[in-house]
Amino acid sequence: MAIAPASPLTPGLPADGINNLRGIGLMALGFFMFSLCDVQAKFLTGEFHPMQVVWARQLGLFVGVAVLLAFQGLKIFSTRRPVLQVLRGLLAAASAALFISGIKFIPLADAAAVTFVAPFIVTILAALILREKVGLRRWSAVAIGFLGAMIVIRPGLGVMHPAVLLIVAGAAAFALRQVVSRWVASHDKTMTTVAYTATASVLALSIPLPFVWVAPTTAQQWALLGGMAFSAAIGEVFIIKALEIGQATVLAPMQYSIMIWATLWGWIVFAQLPDLWTWFGTFIIIATGLYIVARERRIARASRPS
Repeated sequence: MAIAPASPLTPGLPADGINNLRGIGLMALGFFMFSLCDVQAKFLTGEFHPMQVVWARQLGLFVGVAVLLAFQGLKIFSTRRPVLQVLRGLLAAASAALFISGIKFIPLADAAAVTFVAPFIVTILAALILREKVGLRRWSAVAIGFLGAMIVIRPGLGVMHPAVLLIVAGAAAFALRQVVSRWVASHDKTMTTVAYTATASVLALSIPLPFVWVAPTTAQQWALLGGMAFSAAIGEVFIIKALEIGQATVLAPMQYSIMIWATLWGWIVFAQLPDLWTWFGTFIIIATGLYIVARERRIARASRPS
């Protein structure tokens, strides 16, 4: 999924542990792997039910957690916030399921552009739920960002398939997941969060699986399912590591690199390219998103003890 850092965005790191340049590289690789996951998922939705595809996607991360479980034991599930951890996993399943269901009908680049509204939704939810102070400038950036999203979607004009609403709902689920991440980040280790996310999401997605399951019959289908799961798992690992060694506000803009890959894969594999209005709306969304990131960076720097 395009909107995918699954690990909590920690507010800061000890100065001697920061390596932003390496973190940027890992973040870029992570989103490249997510783009590979997305293009394989879109291809597979033409042959399998989206719920089966998203289950296979999450299974890749679950396999990684199973390996950790074999070496570290049940201690990786030790948490102070079990309900929130399970909730985060369910939100991960929901956001991935909604996104993959949407890209069955929506070009990859258009879907990626729509998912960029997630940071704006996070700002709104953080103000409403976490009671974070949001100033007039950030509220203005949020409003302009949503205007950009409306330009991409163009509701009522019949330009975009109604399935775009699934992408929007997926972005909202992802944003709520990020808010939950802020709650659990100060209580649990990153790998504990990943373990709960992988386990809860796979178990939840396994419930409808018997009703939609179609057995893969060709080598290509098996290769795409395995490649998708592997790409998703490796992408998660890269982004988790990036956020461990780099500052979140420095690394966050790298999420927009997925628009490049989504456009490239959409053109090469599906012969789909965004139109001019989609690019214009995407530019507005990215510009306002970068403004919010830059402002958060200034606020974090100002609040840091001298």
